Amino acid sequence: MNNEMNNEINEIEVNDAETSDIFEEEVNLTRSESREQAFMLLFSKSFDDEPLEETIDDNSEMFVGGVCAYAQAVVSGIEDKHEEIDEIIASHLKKGWTLSRISKPSLAILRLAVYEMKYLDNVPQSVSINEAVELAKKYTIDESKFVNGILGTYSREISGKSEK
Repeated sequence: MNNEMNNEINEIEVNDAETSDIFEEEVNLTRSESREQAFMLLFSKSFDDEPLEETIDDNSEMFVGGVCAYAQAVVSGIEDKHEEIDEIIASHLKKGWTLSRISKPSLAILRLAVYEMKYLDNVPQSVSINEAVELAKKYTIDESKFVNGILGTYSREISGKSEK
């Protein structure tokens, strides 16, 4: 993976008036570290229906310096586009599979990557996929190939649409 991308400090513009007031001072992390924070927040959120602000507050002590703005913004965006993101993931599952069959860590990773691929123009698709696979290697039991397969198929689909 390109070290420049991996070491790049996060910059994401937060324009949503509702969520921007919950974002605290920026924590300087690499994009990979910020993704990992976002993944951890999504994974934590998968166990309850508490508001995003509470999830961030409940988990901020887990992170040195608190939760970074990138992770907060991405998790907020995923929460807003949750149904659309889940439809995309479901449409790329094998016949007979449902989202409920996917482990919580893998589903959180897939949601994060699909959100980045669909809504963040400043993140190359290949980087989102690679980072998702790395998270899957770290946080799942042998599900990185599954994550790679879903995201690779989705990437080819959206790349094909942009060429037309």
